[in-house]
Amino acid sequence: MALQRLKEAAEKAKVELSSSSSTEINLPYIMPVGGVPKHLVKTLTRAKFESLAHNLIQACVEPCRKAMSDAGLSNSDIEEVILVGGSSRIPAVQKLVEVLFW
Repeated sequence: MALQRLKEAAEKAKVELSSSSSTEINLPYIMPVGGVPKHLVKTLTRAKFESLAHNLIQACVEPCRKAMSDAGLSNSDIEEVILVGGSSRIPAVQKLVEVLFW
């Protein structure tokens, strides 16, 4: 139950950080420690989130380059890149695509 609540809070924070510079993660009664309920209250900034997600975001580079290579295309052949999916709203992902294709 606690892990599911944490996953849901992480997803909510990711979405909020796509349009905000920071968000608060607030999970009351996340778990008991010594019979005392513990709460999680943490502010997460976009900069910290991007730092934590950096390796995952960078992992997108090689598959994109390979797809371009396999298709026999270069950046000059690409006129438009359409980003889809929730993670495409992350500013760091958008910046990566700009650098990669322009």
